[in-house]
Amino acid sequence: MKKIFLNGLAVAVLVGIGIDAGAAEPALKCNRNGNQGELNQCALDDYTASGKKLNNTWKSLMAKFKDEKIATAKLKTAQKAWIVFRNAEVEAQFACDGGNCWGSMEGMLRSEVLKELTDARTARLQKYIDDGLGVPMGN
Repeated sequence: MKKIFLNGLAVAVLVGIGIDAGAAEPALKCNRNGNQGELNQCALDDYTASGKKLNNTWKSLMAKFKDEKIATAKLKTAQKAWIVFRNAEVEAQFACDGGNCWGSMEGMLRSEVLKELTDARTARLQKYIDDGLGVPMGN
């Protein structure tokens, strides 16, 4: 499985995200009442947890459709495209002239957007597991 390293996370091309097995313990611990660095770590921890849930959902989806080669190939293509979309969406949301426009909050804000996109993707994949492919997504 090909991995792309981004902000200390190993981004699995087919799955979403995963933690680099050789990654060191974070310098900061999450403290939701703490300083900005600690809040940034909380947001990253939340995003990482969402990524793990996405990875588990993806594995369940692939297991469910393991005998359907065309469906799994198309799901993999869609997942790769979603990762490209997710990354482009975040870059678009944080585009600004002049560099870092959000100061020390940028890491937290980016992680929050990544978590939101990841949670939405996880819900969509779970719907495929629950309802099958080819059905309206609905609400």
